[in-house]
Amino acid sequence: MLSPHSRSIHFSAAGHRAPSPHQASTHGASHGVAAVFLLSLAVGLTHSLSRTAAVPSFVFSPSQEKNQTPNLSFLSFFHVQRRLHRCGGFNGFPPPQYVDEAEGTFPANTGRQGGHVRLRDHCLRSEPHRPRARLCRLRCAVSIIARANELGEDPLTLSNRYCTEFQSDMAHLHCLTPTFEPRVSTHMSQIIHMIKQILVNGFAYSIDGDVYFSVDKYPSYGQLSGRRLEDNQPGQRVAVDSRKQNPADFALWKASKDGEPFWESPWGPGRPGWHIECSAMSATYLGHSFDIHGGGMDLVFPHHENEIAQSCAACKESNVNYWVHNGFVDVGSEKMSKSLGNFVTIRQVIEVYHPLALRLFLIGTHYRSTISYSIAQLEIASDRLYYIYQTICDCDNSLNQFNGENLKDYVPKYIVDCINKFLFDFEKSLADDLHTPIALASFSEPLKIINDLLHTRKGKKEHMRMESLMLLGNEIKDGLHILGLKPSSFSELREKALKRAELTEEQVLQKIEERSSARKAKLYEKSDVIRKELAAVGITLMDGADETSWRPAVPLHVQEQLPSAL
Repeated sequence: MLSPHSRSIHFSAAGHRAPSPHQASTHGASHGVAAVFLLSLAVGLTHSLSRTAAVPSFVFSPSQEKNQTPNLSFLSFFHVQRRLHRCGGFNGFPPPQYVDEAEGTFPANTGRQGGHVRLRDHCLRSEPHRPRARLCRLRCAVSIIARANELGEDPLTLSNRYCTEFQSDMAHLHCLTPTFEPRVSTHMSQIIHMIKQILVNGFAYSIDGDVYFSVDKYPSYGQLSGRRLEDNQPGQRVAVDSRKQNPADFALWKASKDGEPFWESPWGPGRPGWHIECSAMSATYLGHSFDIHGGGMDLVFPHHENEIAQSCAACKESNVNYWVHNGFVDVGSEKMSKSLGNFVTIRQVIEVYHPLALRLFLIGTHYRSTISYSIAQLEIASDRLYYIYQTICDCDNSLNQFNGENLKDYVPKYIVDCINKFLFDFEKSLADDLHTPIALASFSEPLKIINDLLHTRKGKKEHMRMESLMLLGNEIKDGLHILGLKPSSFSELREKALKRAELTEEQVLQKIEERSSARKAKLYEKSDVIRKELAAVGITLMDGADETSWRPAVPLHVQEQLPSAL
């Protein structure tokens, strides 16, 4: 289906550059990364998509690869603000990308953007000769400093610790590891150089060690968000500095304050403003023009708007062709966020659910849409993942018992038709703005046919049965690999189910034995009580010809909450 050749950059402290007036915006969602995915914000959670893994946001084409042509063009259509664009990258290669991951500060809440960016990366890496995408994580300096002071810890040490924890969370979710992870603290010279250039070009001014960007000097300000300067409400987010020429002017450099880290600069000791870090770092690694910049919907204004202004002020050739934004993660009717205290961390979720169940849940909603987090939805995702993995396991076990030397090199026409439709729907959906829900839905028919061939009387008598199982199984595995869902530990799904049920396997087997004894004694009422007790905590019993086995399932009370989803 696709193939993996690529490299990637991961900006873990801050980084991206901004675009020019010709950019459109695609809305999606994003929250703090310090917390987590979808897959990625306050309780954003992350996802990925590629036959080899995924990571978030920068993509560029190595010069030696520019003349090669891939089979599938990534993101063939972007649904962007105001108009539809076709996006094919350079010479048929995936477009250079950059993504802001607002970390929030703590590994507590997680951002969703890591998710859809990693999905893009998976897709890119899945296609022949495609370089891997690059990710930029953006730390909230003020929050980091405040938290560090609260803990009595060095801000950079705290930040590095959170970055390490974030990387661990992403690994659990099968997100690709980027090639480079530039950090703000090691790119201060590039940041200062860009600020100097903005001053030289007349778009900024310095006051008492601070440097501000003058929005009045940049007529196109507001092009991305559609906001007008006169519509802004000064003081809504931060207190207005009376020294500013315009209340909307934003900081490029901030003079140092007691208790804050600082670096030397031409304007005195201080630290970068929030926005300039991204522009300087993305320009350093991607140049002043690239195709895709991603981030959360909440970053459209002011962060991305300010990135555009300062990047274009530093270099008039600055340009980003597509802005891709992911939607929020909601809990009930509220946005999940640290400030509301309704966030969940990746670590908390994967304590009782398989990490890939969380991944499946996250990519089950299109990245631009709001995703509603709930235990019920996680249960459903976990149950679906078990069904997929059990089907693959049963298929492999059946094939392992068969002498492969006798396999023919052809299959029935209906199998060929099924596979062709699966490949078409799967690749088309991913090429259409990463429409992952449709991609996931495309697995249904191949999985159903495999189960029919394995378990029904008619299927077991099917002509070319083993050949069909092998071909269908391989295509499904390839698709799961592209989505970052290829199973690593099937048994973990059962272990997590037992943990949620607060039972050991020995206790479940004892219940099965008690039930078998009750049935033999024709105590069917007692037998039903045992089955229902286990079903209530997510353990389903399956009676076979010779024995009774168990499997994880959606608990009964969850099924009652969401009957239409099951």
